Amino acid sequence: MPYLVRDRLFIGNINDAAEILQSESTEFTFILSLLSSASITFFTEWRSSLSITTKEIRKVYVGGSESASKSEDDASGKSQKLLYALEYAGKDLKLVRMGVPLRDMESENLLDYLDVCLDFIDESRKEGSVLVHCFAGVSRSAAIITAYLMRTEQLSQEDALESLRQSCEFVCPNDGFLDQLKMFEEMGFKIDHASPIYKRFQLKVLGDLYNRGERIDSSKFGADPGLPTAAISSEVSASTDGAKPMPAFRCKKCRRLVALEENIVGHEPGEGETCFEWKKRKNNNSLNRYDEHECSSIFVEPLQWMKTVEEGALEGKLSCAHCDARLGYFNWSGIQCSCGSWITPAFQLHKSRVDISTI
Repeated sequence: MPYLVRDRLFIGNINDAAEILQSESTEFTFILSLLSSASITFFTEWRSSLSITTKEIRKVYVGGSESASKSEDDASGKSQKLLYALEYAGKDLKLVRMGVPLRDMESENLLDYLDVCLDFIDESRKEGSVLVHCFAGVSRSAAIITAYLMRTEQLSQEDALESLRQSCEFVCPNDGFLDQLKMFEEMGFKIDHASPIYKRFQLKVLGDLYNRGERIDSSKFGADPGLPTAAISSEVSASTDGAKPMPAFRCKKCRRLVALEENIVGHEPGEGETCFEWKKRKNNNSLNRYDEHECSSIFVEPLQWMKTVEEGALEGKLSCAHCDARLGYFNWSGIQCSCGSWITPAFQLHKSRVDISTI
């Protein structure tokens, strides 16, 4: 049986969901399925005797595009990643089920699914009861409900999970999910795409994709700030919001815009040159040694002007898209900054090759 977490909010496993989908009970009206496949066929593959009627409402893909077709290819022929599938399901199609393709793996990107899942739970509780389930009811469903408690009750990750365990003591999100829930907390219980926390996480996601041998296309890169539309957009945003001028980085040779402050991926400073020594001698000032060293480079998210990155090499030069002047270097395995910190993956612009201005 599902466990009651809050009024009209339950946590359970695939067996609980299957029973609800086949029953004539009116206790539940909404189901959030967190399985490796969003399709209802996952249930029949799990138990061949099951027969569950469904009627598609819509499918939404990463990036916001919607489709009612079975094909997951867009007009350009590129595969689209499904964000969620919404459908009527069960006896007389009385249930509304959202299927979210989420694997129980530490490397899985939980953050990008949080908004749609938490919004679905919110809206469902206004109209009826909702079951949140994964396969075993231990990790994925627990992670989503923990995030929901964090956002709605302003609880820390630890307090939200402890609160959930008072309802269902055996829940245990995997370590990767716990790390991402901590990021969610640090971002103020929202997914802030401009946050350095989120940018570092997305770099890690891209690095994992690269290491798995998947091709990284430029649609996953940040917008090219050197394009007129991007520059105009930033200027309009600054003027309409009354914001301060934004620092920008330009190629020192031709003055092309290559990065904005929002593209920078920050890092904690290391210990300067001492980090490069084969044998380090500890002394009383070692902890403050990094204060003497300013980073000689900036590290940014991959941007769409970086054509050599899109070509798939492990490492290479970063050259200006206009004059081909060398601006820096990239390496999917990481680069050590002059301050001593190791950034992985790394997209490095040398400060000596760029000028700082404002837009």
